[in-house]
Amino acid sequence: MQLQRGHKARLDPTRDQAALVEDQGHAARALWNLLHDWWTMASENRRVSLADADVAIKQARKDIPWLAVLPAQAAQQVLKIYFNAWRACWAGKRAEPRFKARMRSRAAIDVPQGRDLQIVRLNRRWGQVKIPKVGRVKFRWTRGLPIGKQTNKDNRVTGARLVREADGWHIVFRVQRQVDSPVPHEGPTVGIDRGIAKPLALSDGTFCEHGPWMTDGETERLRRLEKKAARQRHARKQGERNSNRLKRTYDQICGLRARAKRRALDWQHKTTTELARDFSRIGVEDLNIQGMTRSARGSVETPGTQVRQKAGLNRAIAGQAWGRTVTLLEYKAAERGGTVVRVPAQGTSQRCSVCGFITSGNRESQDRFVCKDPTCGHTDNADTNAANNIDHAAGLAVSVRGDLAGRRSEKREPPENPPQAA
Repeated sequence: MQLQRGHKARLDPTRDQAALVEDQGHAARALWNLLHDWWTMASENRRVSLADADVAIKQARKDIPWLAVLPAQAAQQVLKIYFNAWRACWAGKRAEPRFKARMRSRAAIDVPQGRDLQIVRLNRRWGQVKIPKVGRVKFRWTRGLPIGKQTNKDNRVTGARLVREADGWHIVFRVQRQVDSPVPHEGPTVGIDRGIAKPLALSDGTFCEHGPWMTDGETERLRRLEKKAARQRHARKQGERNSNRLKRTYDQICGLRARAKRRALDWQHKTTTELARDFSRIGVEDLNIQGMTRSARGSVETPGTQVRQKAGLNRAIAGQAWGRTVTLLEYKAAERGGTVVRVPAQGTSQRCSVCGFITSGNRESQDRFVCKDPTCGHTDNADTNAANNIDHAAGLAVSVRGDLAGRRSEKREPPENPPQAA
């Protein structure tokens, strides 16, 4: 089985090297914007092709000297990514490609050929990579990469991508490895309910929880920096560029948020690795997260209600990164012979996992579930009950025996006089 994985490492360029990489990042972004303007204008009059865009890029690199700082292969990758963005749009998977603003986009440079990197390990902590038109740059060595005699057609670095983040430049190596196909996982099955109060609730009654991503001191510092940025923006006249002090404040805010994101990603990686190692089949809800986090602001004609409360809920959902959790689970479970099954989310929180009775009154509170069927009366943690329903639905989906409501139990009407919870 062939695996394609990315390995991210922090670059440690000198001051001159950092300036050259910054210039390349700005050139790549400007090339995208120029290509976008050319493509949209040309397509209004005639049908354009990839070959036409290639000719336009070559001519632009001759006419605009500062575009030449970007290597030719990196410029070709900008065209390839832009064209793939249009293909995804035509297939209905993505929105149309847009203009990349300087302050709202992440700088990135592609090195498509792995042979150009010439990776060398210097010592236990540092390695060195060759970046076109920049030279040899040190990077932090945290995991083994196929170099030297270890490199072959089944175990090699096929390329890399340089990305600019809040704490500096990083390089993401594209590593291709040939491994034996995994044997089917023989472990137990589990259903996972994703939430906010309990990030991950498992059907076996356990929970995967974490603390706040920021300490109290970091939270207070972030609050002060955001107030400081608001004062500095207020002092700026309309149409003026951001001052260096405001840019420095923005950098400090981004640094704090990036640190919190790294902690969240570290927790997600460790948790999903344990789940993929312990369970053979993992059931999750097929949630429309984009729809769940849509703003409640409404329009001028029909303004929304409880907009601030909904905005807080949206931030809490986005902070848990539910979609990324499932993405990590899918590839890690596949590597270990397991599977991840997505099941419909409808009714999982209102259905009793013991008798199958469904009513909105079953969920008495945020964390308490009490079945209102007089013959059942099952009580459990609400998230654990939902996780059990997800596990059952995943099993039915795998065995192709029908949906949960139709096969496991009939959907019954609530009783006339449901018993009162003690």
